[in-house]
Amino acid sequence: MTAVVLDGKACAAEVEAEVSAQVAELAEAGVHPHLAVVIVGDDPASHIYVSGKERACARVGIRSTRIDLPADTDFSRVVSTVEELNANDDVHGILVQSPLPKGMDELAVTDLIDPAKDVDGFHPSNLGRLVQGRVDGMVPCTPAGIVHLLNWGGVELSGKRAVVIGRSRIVGTPVSLLLARKGVDSTVSVAHSRTADLAGLCRQADILVAAVGRAELVRADWVKPGAAVIDVGVNRVDDDSERGYHLAGDVHPEVSAVAGTISPVPGGVGPMTIAMLMRNTVRAAFNQSK
Repeated sequence: MTAVVLDGKACAAEVEAEVSAQVAELAEAGVHPHLAVVIVGDDPASHIYVSGKERACARVGIRSTRIDLPADTDFSRVVSTVEELNANDDVHGILVQSPLPKGMDELAVTDLIDPAKDVDGFHPSNLGRLVQGRVDGMVPCTPAGIVHLLNWGGVELSGKRAVVIGRSRIVGTPVSLLLARKGVDSTVSVAHSRTADLAGLCRQADILVAAVGRAELVRADWVKPGAAVIDVGVNRVDDDSERGYHLAGDVHPEVSAVAGTISPVPGGVGPMTIAMLMRNTVRAAFNQSK
């Protein structure tokens, strides 16, 4: 068996085409979606991610503004920047790129963002909607992208056993809520560092989501034959190549010989995350224009 690859780039391109059409419709009504991204410090990965978001905005017609603040910026300035964007009616979406410099409280910043402009979907009011089984707020981008990619790939979710490795507020917890909500109807287990017999639990999964940030943690003997495997991890692993490192997911490449479907790294969940950010920004613009 060789797993069918869930092509996140192809799926994201379809989402972006839909978003482009929505942007054009809003423009006819005089509404021009605008995303503001705040980046604090000089973390190389953060700058790469933000550049990718800017390119996506350009592709779909969303206006983007990037606000760069130095790493030694006082926390009060980050707060005032978010407050100014909240008050700016021309800005529909606000994203503060993670990670913030050491010592800055990311949760406090997230709590400051107007929930209607919280296109990352991490504000307590938006996550709270998910607990209620609602998706009428801003849904976190990576979890939304995972479920969309599974549906796009024809993976049956209803009545299936899903195991999510990782319980973060960014991926693990919200994706477990999305998979379990009424209408999707998976039976979900959330695994973490204290889970007993993690490999045994994973072998029961029809759908396995690895979002723990440990390179190649999931091996072939952890996976039920024919299972759908979603690899969220992007880990930098040092090697002897000219570049000095390579990127690895949380899932070992050998899993492709056992799984029925699998998302690649890169090119799987990453493009979907950005596509869902574009969708959230347009939704925010529409809601604020009512």
